[in-house]
Amino acid sequence: MSSFADGSARVTCYAAAMAAKPEIALVGPGRLGSALALALAGARYRIREIISRDTSTAAVRKLSRTVNAKLANFQSAKLDADLFWFCVPDREIASVANKIAALTSWKRKVAFHSSGALASDELDALRRRGAVVASVHPLMTFVRGSVPSLKGVPFGIEGDAAAISIARRIVRDLGGEVFDLTKQDKVAYHAWGGFASPLLVALLVAAEHVAGIAGFSPGDARRKMLPIMRQTLSNYEKFGPAGALSGPLVRGDAAVVREHLRILQKSPVARDVYVALAQSALQAISVRNKKELEKLIGSGPASVTTPGRNSGRRPGRGTIILRN
Repeated sequence: MSSFADGSARVTCYAAAMAAKPEIALVGPGRLGSALALALAGARYRIREIISRDTSTAAVRKLSRTVNAKLANFQSAKLDADLFWFCVPDREIASVANKIAALTSWKRKVAFHSSGALASDELDALRRRGAVVASVHPLMTFVRGSVPSLKGVPFGIEGDAAAISIARRIVRDLGGEVFDLTKQDKVAYHAWGGFASPLLVALLVAAEHVAGIAGFSPGDARRKMLPIMRQTLSNYEKFGPAGALSGPLVRGDAAVVREHLRILQKSPVARDVYVALAQSALQAISVRNKKELEKLIGSGPASVTTPGRNSGRRPGRGTIILRN
């Protein structure tokens, strides 16, 4: 372990040792890892190694050539970089760190992982051997066939002070923004990201089902929804949720909502989604005819759970419960 008794001294030491841009080994060149490798190379960071369980795939080989990095597996890796960035699946972070912990000296090295839900403690095997560690998670979606820009992307960071100091500089060089997280808040933070992207897609899938009731194919529904979706996001950005909400809930038009619920009996899952989202809107936003609407969709005071930590109240009728 480090001989520094004072945390600020350790930060100063690491900052001095890495006054130049640290050389990076990227562990796990999947969708996130590949995007990070390209962004880091574009910001003039040297990628010394890309470490992958499978070095034979065309995509991994192309990535290593593009960023001019050596491609290695866990047996052949040199492990001589200043900074190791783990982009393996969450369930593998601790086991991969354990696997390579004894293969090199970790004093004066830095290790990041990019799990949104897990704390930096997943890298304890390296921390115990002298590395400083942090979780550094971009609040962005990464899908096959698309490499998003990281400019303007917020990164949630948590971990050792010295590692966080280095992470801040790297994220700034990537054009991103940094905000601090605590270990205790990481799961809620990750769930928030779930609402912002994957569950948003799930909502759109439900919308496609409802479009099907009206006779539209999924592809036609997607094309026809895009203009209103784009305008809604623009309104949300400019005016916030209250200013962006439109439709029968804002108008207090209970008769229309009743008809929606009737036709949505043809798609029970979509109906449940409608009810849950309507409950959320009524709880958070001032609308007309609120009491009648609450009665109609079952979101009166007895069935609404107030958001907050350690809430033990049961969800109201119609609320969707997601299970692993």
